[in-house]
Amino acid sequence: MYHFQMDGEYFLGADHGRLVDLGGLGVRFKIYSEQTGGNFAVVEHPIEPGVIVEPHTHQHEDELSYVVSGTIWARVGDKEIRAPAGTYVWKPRQVMHTFWNPGPEPALIVETISPGGFERLFEQVAALLEDQEPGPSTEQDVIKLCNQYGLALDRTWLPELQARFGPMRMV
Repeated sequence: MYHFQMDGEYFLGADHGRLVDLGGLGVRFKIYSEQTGGNFAVVEHPIEPGVIVEPHTHQHEDELSYVVSGTIWARVGDKEIRAPAGTYVWKPRQVMHTFWNPGPEPALIVETISPGGFERLFEQVAALLEDQEPGPSTEQDVIKLCNQYGLALDRTWLPELQARFGPMRMV
């Protein structure tokens, strides 16, 4: 059985949840896994123009993204899609994927992560970025955290995507 009650209510406002910035990719924590018995978590991702999430594979989680506003692009395995507002993007575990906002407008997606728990990686990376200056040691610390969560990063798609969409900041 899970419990998703927030402050005596079952409804979350648009401004509910702490927001952190990972360098152009925001994370607003809406529902933590502890609130759902570990079944799922929900975060919002505001995405600035010119930002790409480093291609990666989850060992343990499936993700379902809903594009609320703006337009993103996503690649899941060998499929690529332009995803305007109203689009759902399914990113199953163990399938490499990425998403990006080539601009010119900001975008917002809501992401459901199942099972929950992975949302804690975002908190830990945000804390790390607050405490350290960007550089090789920070990157190594982020990679260590990713490994602890079963997240494998892979930059093989980046040259081709950046050749087509222009230079983007990688998050």
